Amino acid sequence: MQRGDFYVLLAMLIYFIIVLTIGFIYTKRSNSSTREYFLGGRKVGPWFTALSAEASDMSGWLLMGLPGVAYFTGASDAMWTAIGLAIGTYLNWKLVARRLRKYSVVAGDAITLPQFYSNRFHDTKNRVATVAALIILVFFCIYVGSCFVTVGKLFNTLFGLDYRTMMVLGAIIVFLYTLVGGYLSVVATDFVQACLMFFAILVVLIGTVVSAGGVDATAAFLQTIPGFLSPTQLSTPLDATGTAVAVSGLEQAVVDGVPQFGAASPYGTVVIISGLAWGLGYFGMPHVLVRFMGIRSVAEVKQSRIIAVVWCFISLTCAVLIGLVGRAYIPTMFASQSTAENIFIVLSHMILPSFVCGVVVCGIFAASMSSSSSYLLVSSSSVAENIFHGVLKRDASERQIMIVARLTLIAVFLFGIFIAMDENSSIFRIVSYAWAGLGASFGPLTLLSLYWKNANDKGALAGMVAGAVTVLVWHNLIAPLGGVWAIYELLPAFILSLVVNVIVSKATGGASDAVKAEFQAFIDSPDDAEERSLDGVLEETKDAVDDHSGELPVA
Repeated sequence: MQRGDFYVLLAMLIYFIIVLTIGFIYTKRSNSSTREYFLGGRKVGPWFTALSAEASDMSGWLLMGLPGVAYFTGASDAMWTAIGLAIGTYLNWKLVARRLRKYSVVAGDAITLPQFYSNRFHDTKNRVATVAALIILVFFCIYVGSCFVTVGKLFNTLFGLDYRTMMVLGAIIVFLYTLVGGYLSVVATDFVQACLMFFAILVVLIGTVVSAGGVDATAAFLQTIPGFLSPTQLSTPLDATGTAVAVSGLEQAVVDGVPQFGAASPYGTVVIISGLAWGLGYFGMPHVLVRFMGIRSVAEVKQSRIIAVVWCFISLTCAVLIGLVGRAYIPTMFASQSTAENIFIVLSHMILPSFVCGVVVCGIFAASMSSSSSYLLVSSSSVAENIFHGVLKRDASERQIMIVARLTLIAVFLFGIFIAMDENSSIFRIVSYAWAGLGASFGPLTLLSLYWKNANDKGALAGMVAGAVTVLVWHNLIAPLGGVWAIYELLPAFILSLVVNVIVSKATGGASDAVKAEFQAFIDSPDDAEERSLDGVLEETKDAVDDHSGELPVA
C-alpha cells in the first residue's frame, strides 16, 4: 500500500468509527418503542431535520451521478435537472412540510407515510397502506442498489480494489448502523454527513478551478467543445468511427490527446421540461416526507426550510460545476458516462493531500450511507407497521413488529446488493427510474391528502397504481419511441396519477362526512397543537368527528 493510500484509509476508518458509534449511542432509546425507532418520537430539531432530509435525498448521486453527466455531455442536462430539484425542494418544504407535520398527528398519530395515508382516509382495512408499502419496497430496493453502486465505484477507483467486494463491505456498514440505531441514528449521522458533503464539494470545486488554471482558462477550454456550456445544446461525444457514443454505445475516442466531439445537438423544450420535472418527485419521497413528520414543532419548519434550500442550492450548483471544470482539468480520462461518474473521486485524489482526500471522499460514502440507511429504514417500517401489523397480525406486540422490521431490512439489503452487482451501472439512470416511481405514486396523493378534503381511499388506491404502472410502461415501452415521447416518465405519470385520483374519488362519492370533519379539524387546529399533550390533540379531533363516525381508526 502506498503511503498516500494509508492516510486516505485512516481518514475513512475514523469516519466509519464515528458513524457506527452514533448508531450504538441511540440503540437503547430507539429500541424503546416503534415510535422512537421509526420516527424519533417527533423530537428532532430544525437543523437535524433540514440537513438529514437533504443528505438522505441527494445520496451519492449528488457527488457522482450529477458531476458525471456534466463532465460527459456538458451543462444543459445537469443544469436543468439541478434547477428542477432546487425548485422542487423549496416547494416541498413550503407546501407540504407544515401541513404533513400537523395532519400526521391529527390522523391517529401516524408514524409512517403509508399509515398516514390510511388514517387520513379512515381506511380500516389498510388497503391504502398496504399498496403504498409495496410500492415503497419495490422502488427503494432499486434506490438502495444505486447507493451500493456508489460505494463500490468509490473504493474501486481510489484503491483499485475489487468493485464487488468493496460494494458488499460498504453495504454491510450501512446495514449495521441502521439496524441498531433506527431513525435517531440515521438523522444524527445524516447531519454529520450533510456537513461533510458540503465541505467536500466546496473544497474539490475550489481546488480544481485553481489547478486548472483559474476561471478564465477553464472557460476558454470548455468553449472549444461544441455546445458544452450552452443551456440549450447537448455536447456529442464521438467514438472511433465518428458515431455519437449515445447511438453506438462505444467509448469516446481520443485523437492526439484531444477528446472527440461532434456538432452539438439541440436540447429542446421537451428535454428541458424533463429536467425540470425532477422537482415533482419531492412531493412523493417517503424518506424526505418522514423528516417533516418527525420535526419537533410546526413552528420550526420555516427555519428548517431556509437551511435546507440554501444547502441544496449551493450543493447542486457546485456538483454541476465540478463536472464541467473536471472536463477542462482531465479532458480524456473518462470515455463513458458510467466511468465519468468517478470524476469527483479522481479529482479529490489528484489535488488534495492524502488525509484531506480521505476526509473529502468520505463525503461520497456519507452521501451513500445517509440515503441507503433512510431507504432501508422507511422500507422496513412500511412492511412491519403497515403490512404485518396493519393487515396480517393486528395484535402484534412491539417486539414482533421490530423483528419483522429487521427481517425486512435484511431482505432489502440483500436485494440492493443484487442490483449493484453490475459495476457498469449508471447511478444517474438508476436513481431517475426509482425517483419517478416514488414521485408519481405518492406525489399527487400527498398533495391531495393535504389540500383536498373530498379525496377518498378508492381514489388514493387508483392514483398510486396508475402512477407506478405509468412509470414502468412509459420508461420501457413509450420513451424509446423518441421525440415528444422521450419526456421523463415522471411528468406524464404524475399527471395521470393526479387525474385518476380526482376522477375516481368523485365517481365513488368522495370523502365521508367523518373524513371531511377530520380534515376541517386539521385545517382549524393551531400550529402549536403538537406542543400540547398528544392525547389531548387526538381527543379534540375525535370529538370533532364523533357525530359522524365514532372512534378514529389507528392503523
